[in-house]
Amino acid sequence: MISSVPSVSSVVKRSEQPTPAALGYRLPAEWEPHAATWLAWPHNRADWPGKFQPIPWVYADIVRYIARGERVSIVVNDPAHQRSAERTLKQANVSQENVGFSRWKTDRVWTRDSGPIFLVSDREAKLAATHWQFNAWAKYRNYKNDGRLPQLITRKLQIRSFQPEITAEGRRRRLVLEGGSIDVNGRGTLLTSEECLLSDVQQRNPGVSREQLEELFLHFLGISKTIWLGKGIAGDDTHGHIDDFARFVAANKVVLAVENRGTDANFAPLRENLRILKAATDQDGRPLEVVELPLPSPVSFRGQRLPASYANFYIANAAVLVPTFNDPNDRTALNILADLFPDREVIGIYCGDFIWGLGAIHCATQQQPAVRARIR
Repeated sequence: MISSVPSVSSVVKRSEQPTPAALGYRLPAEWEPHAATWLAWPHNRADWPGKFQPIPWVYADIVRYIARGERVSIVVNDPAHQRSAERTLKQANVSQENVGFSRWKTDRVWTRDSGPIFLVSDREAKLAATHWQFNAWAKYRNYKNDGRLPQLITRKLQIRSFQPEITAEGRRRRLVLEGGSIDVNGRGTLLTSEECLLSDVQQRNPGVSREQLEELFLHFLGISKTIWLGKGIAGDDTHGHIDDFARFVAANKVVLAVENRGTDANFAPLRENLRILKAATDQDGRPLEVVELPLPSPVSFRGQRLPASYANFYIANAAVLVPTFNDPNDRTALNILADLFPDREVIGIYCGDFIWGLGAIHCATQQQPAVRARIR
């Protein structure tokens, strides 16, 4: 955690509004207590061409296990969409006691990227959010509904929302950042990838430097140490999202996807990421413990390599939900994660069809942290 916050430079300063870090807010780790998990019920058949039919049933399983330990807030397009979701949950024998619905139109269901990134203030026991610009991974045109999701959620929760801006290439503009492109330990250290945030392919923020991004992470997320990995995994539609290959599982412990087949496209990039992580330290200068997590054998459909990875797990209050692929490494990955999360049930959810949408469980979920009462 940051002990002191530097003054705001001209990079992030806009008017006299204090930044979240100056107000005592930070981005908590995913394993810290949640008040709820937000997700959007699937509806865009174009995201799973020819394979949409099983997708709502995957969602039913996701809701089943999350709702055992926290509220599940589901975004639906309209009353008919809500009825369809409720019917699927009922048929799957999923209790809806801990489930609620909000009727807002979405383009896709990847709330990890389109939803708000929530912050907490430990000293004031408050919840807030950062509303970054969303541009559909600098790849798709239909994202306007998804882009409004943070505003709708924060308005419903009646919490403060911060919109990071920067001056770059001579003009002031909103910053693009997706939740799947970062992962944090809750103490001030953040993981991300150069491929996603610094590449000129699917470029999110033209003209914005590494140093400027780090400063924005400091002031808007409470991050004092950023660790830059290299490339992500093959088949990743987002061009390098960190949640497909490197994840914090404790304050100074990271799981990293590795590929042992030397001929596979993932072999060299992930070996380089392993080298970087083994040389890295956390916000206090302590070395990180790196736990290697295997990948499944390559998953392809219609000739397209898909971003199948066990690292796209989601840490809920009562469980850790892990994508599985009917692969021999499923058991190995589940056992590794079970050892790392002895206080939670580690559950495999088959994502062989789900991954055709080019995302998995973590991509579809966004945690709303619980706010603890201030101790006087």
